[in-house]
Amino acid sequence: MTVHFIGAGPGAPDLITVRGLNLLKKAQVVLYAGSLVPEDLVKQAKNAHTVINTATMTLDEIIEVIIKYHASGDIIVRLHSGDTSLYGAVNEQIYRLKKLDIDYDITPGVPAFAAAAAAMKKELTSPSLTQTIILTRTAVRASKMPPGEELSNLASTGAALAIHLSINNLAKVVKTLIPYYGADCPIIIGYRISWPDEKIIYGTLQDIKGKVKSAGITRTALIIISKSLNSDQSIDSLLYSKDHTHIFRPN
Repeated sequence: MTVHFIGAGPGAPDLITVRGLNLLKKAQVVLYAGSLVPEDLVKQAKNAHTVINTATMTLDEIIEVIIKYHASGDIIVRLHSGDTSLYGAVNEQIYRLKKLDIDYDITPGVPAFAAAAAAMKKELTSPSLTQTIILTRTAVRASKMPPGEELSNLASTGAALAIHLSINNLAKVVKTLIPYYGADCPIIIGYRISWPDEKIIYGTLQDIKGKVKSAGITRTALIIISKSLNSDQSIDSLLYSKDHTHIFRPN
């Protein structure tokens, strides 16, 4: 049988993909990250005889469970928050499965930065302002950043930044970014995006620390810095301009 890794999305149960939901409904065994995947979504696994919250488990323990139920021929779903391509510790699991010759597939999910943009009713890119988004994090207690991926290096591009797993490092983030973006650059903190207790804090690099402290946010938050967040700036793209021609609109 195939082990199905599924991105559950940022939190709202209806932000999982149709493919992911269909696989979840067929699952007989579900392993999920209980701290980040909502119970209402897990309840969709109505055919599951075994549902395991992996929040307290080690990698070896997770793999042992997969081996056990794979040998029994069960349909196994491994639910990760957000999208499986970002900060989900998926690689270390599939590496083990490859060594064990256990087949797997991956179904992507809605990433938090995309859900945050939707919640703000914003586009993160804007012609002439920013056309690049860098997804990154900073080193707090997790693994060190690779050489060359220091935040100052990324900030020097002037691109929009979606900084994960770094809310406890906000003071350092702000200090690093101000020389590159300016103290008045817009920034948002997206807390538990798409969950019932979602909060979006708007500010600038100069005042965001105080706002976050007042809100008492210390975890499960995404930092987004982008010049296009400034709502009073709107620059039309060429795509729909009457003066712009392309293969579908030659004249």
